[in-house]
Amino acid sequence: MKDRASDPSIDVGQLKVGMFIHLDLGWMSHPFPLSSFKLSTEEQLQVLRRLGLKQVRWSPGKSDLQTDAVPMPAPVAAPQSNEPTPEQLALEAHRRALAAQREALVLCEKQYNEAATAFRQVMELVPRDPRDAKDQSLALANALLDKMLVEGDLNIRLLNEGAGDRNTAHALNVSIISLLLGRAFGLGREEMVDLGVGALLHDIGKIELPARLRNRDDSFSVAELQTYQQHVIKGVALAQTMSLPPGPMLVIAQHHENADGSGFPQRINVDKMSAAARIVALVNRFDGLCNPLLPSKAMTPHEALSLMFAQGRNRFDATMLNAFIRMMGVYPPGSTVQLTDDRYALVVAVNSSRPLKPRVMVHDVKVAKEEALIVNLEEHPDLGIRRSLKPTQLPRASLDYLSPRTRVAYFFESSGPAPLGEIAA
Repeated sequence: MKDRASDPSIDVGQLKVGMFIHLDLGWMSHPFPLSSFKLSTEEQLQVLRRLGLKQVRWSPGKSDLQTDAVPMPAPVAAPQSNEPTPEQLALEAHRRALAAQREALVLCEKQYNEAATAFRQVMELVPRDPRDAKDQSLALANALLDKMLVEGDLNIRLLNEGAGDRNTAHALNVSIISLLLGRAFGLGREEMVDLGVGALLHDIGKIELPARLRNRDDSFSVAELQTYQQHVIKGVALAQTMSLPPGPMLVIAQHHENADGSGFPQRINVDKMSAAARIVALVNRFDGLCNPLLPSKAMTPHEALSLMFAQGRNRFDATMLNAFIRMMGVYPPGSTVQLTDDRYALVVAVNSSRPLKPRVMVHDVKVAKEEALIVNLEEHPDLGIRRSLKPTQLPRASLDYLSPRTRVAYFFESSGPAPLGEIAA
């Protein structure tokens, strides 16, 4: 990727529509969906000026200025004999696509890490300054929403192994997927904030449990199971000290209730659960199946969805379960699959409007692992997924090449045009 120093800086007052700019700020410090984008409206310029920045970096080569453009030297025609061959053009196109692919993943992981840091700060504040913890959790939920509530589709993206500690990864997985599901249901801003805060803090009561009892285990005695289940009541008590609104408090109180009344602690049914609690209960179960305490017991995302559909239809709100499966795709990110041309692949991203055509990393013996391009199956009508596999069912060479994650972590990224910016081609 290009060195940042090669991009000149410009005073914010000199910015014009058409300039491609880079904001060297944390993802949560500005309202734009992306940190690098082309200015396309006067509204964006006004938002930038309100940020208080004096200068930003910009890329003249990626800019599209109709007037007062920076003069660029005319290209020198290469001698006919030096024109690139088709093979050289193909190699250069591959390199550009690979660079863009890496840049998108780096951006996604940077955003995830900032959200993870913010969440850990919230949890550190809860015991010593609960009111400040509430304010910080609201700020994080709003920051996530600012990035999600854009025009166009969002991809659910699989991250690399660096997902951080298990509790943070679980909280963010549940929050991000719950918010995406709330977005799919068209919830309003206030409902989405309640959902986001409740999802982030749904397990807050576990900080008052002994460490070994914070994650349910089949070997628990009756007394240990009862202690584990107390994290819900303890969570509600902590939420009260934080003065959380009723919406997120209901999520904390009801995230282990089931639609058929078989959950805990109140054993209420779907009619008495809030919509946000029904969403979080569903997503919490999915992430628990994919990321259990013992990795050896982990299900693939495809297996987890299949189990929830086959055995848990009475356990969850049926409408939400069906919408969840549509959103995650038949083969959610993290699934290992065999394609219709017999090659093996790892699903890395899914667009809910095209659930049978995710983006996959394919094991190709002719391409080095670090050079592997992500294939968008939507662009290949004759190529699809034949079946889902456990990682242990992959041939050894494919297992080493695809490196399925022992723990699944999700984030989101824009897959279409956004009103406040556009990514470079």
